[in-house]
Amino acid sequence: MAFHVEGLVAIVVFYLAILAVGIWAAWKTKNTGSEGDRSEAIIVGGRDIGLLVGGFTMTATWVGGGYINGTAEAVYVPDYGLAWAQAPIGYSLSLILGGLFFAKPMRSKGYVTMLDPFQQLYGKRMGGLLFIPALMGEMFWAAAIFSALGATISVIIDINVNISVIISALIATMYTLVGGLYSVAYTDVVQLFCIFLGLWISVPFAMSHPAVTDIGLTAVQQVYQAPWLGSINSLDIYTWLDNFFLLTLGGIPWQAYFQRVLSSSSATYAQVLSFLAAFGCLVMAIPAVLIGAIGASTAWNQTEYGVPDPKSKKEADMILPIVLQYLCPVYISFFGLGAVSAAVMSSADSSILSASSMFARNIYQLSFRQNASDREIVWVMRITVLLFGASATAMALLASSVYGLWYLSSDLVYIIIFPQLLCVLFIKGTNTYGAIAGYLFGLVLRITGGEPYLYLQPLIFYPGWYQDDNNLYIQRFPFKTLAMLTAFFTNVVVSYLAKYLFESGTLPPKLDFLDAVVARYSREHMDKATLVKSDNIVLNELAPVNPRHSLTLSSTFTNKEAFNYVDSSPELSNTEDN
Repeated sequence: MAFHVEGLVAIVVFYLAILAVGIWAAWKTKNTGSEGDRSEAIIVGGRDIGLLVGGFTMTATWVGGGYINGTAEAVYVPDYGLAWAQAPIGYSLSLILGGLFFAKPMRSKGYVTMLDPFQQLYGKRMGGLLFIPALMGEMFWAAAIFSALGATISVIIDINVNISVIISALIATMYTLVGGLYSVAYTDVVQLFCIFLGLWISVPFAMSHPAVTDIGLTAVQQVYQAPWLGSINSLDIYTWLDNFFLLTLGGIPWQAYFQRVLSSSSATYAQVLSFLAAFGCLVMAIPAVLIGAIGASTAWNQTEYGVPDPKSKKEADMILPIVLQYLCPVYISFFGLGAVSAAVMSSADSSILSASSMFARNIYQLSFRQNASDREIVWVMRITVLLFGASATAMALLASSVYGLWYLSSDLVYIIIFPQLLCVLFIKGTNTYGAIAGYLFGLVLRITGGEPYLYLQPLIFYPGWYQDDNNLYIQRFPFKTLAMLTAFFTNVVVSYLAKYLFESGTLPPKLDFLDAVVARYSREHMDKATLVKSDNIVLNELAPVNPRHSLTLSSTFTNKEAFNYVDSSPELSNTEDN
């Protein structure tokens, strides 16, 4: 395969377009945020993201390189097919569920990051523990984007995939330093336009190539490989369900998602944005599905690609750029590939910005430097952008499948953070003891179940396990969902047990070393987890007493519009009367 100057030019042009939009957005909004408020403006964009831009940026958060390339890969691979391309439906449902149940309470309470409610209720130590799976999830997601981007560039200009991943990651990481949610949001508008136009222009040309058989025929009949519609074996139904729940429920507790929710101008807008993004995810998956089907319907020996076919060369994860490269005219191919390359680049900044936001606000500021200046927090965010970008690059080079990276990115979030989010928002009375117990039980059950993508052999063999051709143990039992449910119920049971033991006097107050039950009704509680000014927030959990304002944290967090509503419960009314 020759070096393509035209392809390189196409990438440079589209990259410059994305970069120009990002710089313009940063320049336009450089004065956003009052004095001492710049870091929050960078994280949530001043909470004035409108419906149009918000809809684009929330859709583009999911529709990146991993989403497009991973969906095409799943449809193309004979062992999977469309039946196993669960991400479009799974993530669309997760956005709908997020809009129905999670967006409104999170936005109404004026949080700045996803970890805020955890630290408010469970304290900074538990917030630090939950930061770990949240960070890993964002990094796996960014790694999937980098991997897809590197694969695309390697097809266009014929360079080593690893080199292209590194170059792509450097570009995306440096671009993220331009900074702020405004830059991310406005580049997302360009991103979606590039993907929509680039892929839809390419699909008709690829479908009409002489080497491509009618995809309607290959959907149900074996021509070059098994039908691309795929099927679900009765033995694999529980695996399919486990993965589906992982994508649907595990797609909710992401900082990248809640960053858009919390940046919307109102709680109602946050819900509407979620619904618009769900529809957008489905629409944007259609060309990727068609390209995967085209790849499965092509006689590759009749194309310049030659033999063996992509799956035999272990290049199934690059089927989308390969189809565009070899089945479309040159000018269409380079336009489509360049547009997709530039588009997926702009998705990387979402995950990196999310990770750096959580670290700077919830770990560095709250746990270590409560009196840090706003300028210091902004610089911490910039430094962590570089560190997290390098980590995501390393993961992209080590994982073999884009779709595998995708599942891994939701795994830890689904099993650890999702049940904790349910408890902190909807189960009154949970505390730090239950949260830690649920965290540990879920983590242990997940790790002992094994992970083929990491070559981690299981310690617990659930019913239906088998050994594949690579001597890896595969679990058919839905142990990931079991681990999630175990974490949830453990949190609830241990929380109420600890509360009963301390409040009944069975255990003396001095044993409440986490200050989660006894100290909850003392002055120290507010010092442990105050996230906003006491005159702007009514904490339902502290209703029985008058909350004390933290002297050290009160100036750290300024949410001027947060928590404007008042709970009408009798318990809260009594508190306010006091």
